[in-house]
Amino acid sequence: MAGELRIDVVVKSTATAEALWALLSDVATWNDWGPWDSAEIESPGSPDPGGVGAVRRFRYLRRVTRETVVAFDPPGRLAYDLVSGLPLRNYHAEVTIVPDGAGSRLEWHSRFDATFVGRIVRPALARFVRDVAGRLARTAGAS
Repeated sequence: MAGELRIDVVVKSTATAEALWALLSDVATWNDWGPWDSAEIESPGSPDPGGVGAVRRFRYLRRVTRETVVAFDPPGRLAYDLVSGLPLRNYHAEVTIVPDGAGSRLEWHSRFDATFVGRIVRPALARFVRDVAGRLARTAGAS
């Protein structure tokens, strides 16, 4: 099967770009605002430990996923590729934060190969990404 599937989520936050970035860029906070049981850096990036090259490990229920950070541009852009944990091929996600009025706009874009399994997983993953983006926006706005 050729092609790619996308998940595009945009949420508004009352938080500044810097407040959103503080939570997004620090994987140690992800299980505070997200649904994960644990979130950690398995292997640090450089020069920022959470930056380019960092391998991040997340546990959600019984599933463990690993991702490699491929872009880290404070305070507005974080991108990562899935290494393991989901039955998806060539998964790439990019999160951008854009100042918008008194707050910010958070955009979370994911793409992966349009395989049979990818098509089955996409609806649940889209709900998960919408939930995560909303949680991040609300938590940063409440700080």
